[in-house]
Amino acid sequence: MARTKEFDPDAALQAALELFWRQGYEATSMQDLVEHLGVNRASLYATYGSKHDLYLHALDRYCELRGIQTMTVLNRRGPALAAVRDFIRGYLTEVLEDADHKGCLVTNTATELLPRDATAARRVEIAFGELEAALAGALTRAQHEGDLAPDKDPRALARFLVTFVQGLRVVGKTDDVRRAGEAVDQALSLLA
Repeated sequence: MARTKEFDPDAALQAALELFWRQGYEATSMQDLVEHLGVNRASLYATYGSKHDLYLHALDRYCELRGIQTMTVLNRRGPALAAVRDFIRGYLTEVLEDADHKGCLVTNTATELLPRDATAARRVEIAFGELEAALAGALTRAQHEGDLAPDKDPRALARFLVTFVQGLRVVGKTDDVRRAGEAVDQALSLLA
């Protein structure tokens, strides 16, 4: 008869996500994970595989949760351009309220593991692509609603905004986030 797992894999994955997000991949040892999750090493290996596999699972979870948040804001009822502006301002709010300077796990992965980790690179590429597609869809709707000028390219604007918010998250990891508000205002001015 198969032995029942002694821990909740979903709760352990969420705890691992939080630890990786706060400390980074390289700075988090398997022993850190064992202690933080309260799960023995053999159970972690049996459930998730290596530390790298666990990290990728945590990154997938993060992307799933952020994707839901993104779609909730960008697909809400009302003017699409207002939703895009609120979405970008939401990034600023996160930066300003991030006392631990954790940033974005996708951005952190890109800066810490790329280009040497092809598997992580693919996940980062997918996450950025999904965000770009969601923003481009909202900006296209804004154009159809007459709120975004017809000469604006929704795909190019979306690509710029993805690059911008990822840079904003990097700036947010510093102690000097004063410039972030002005940068957001400047980015939003492109949506006029």
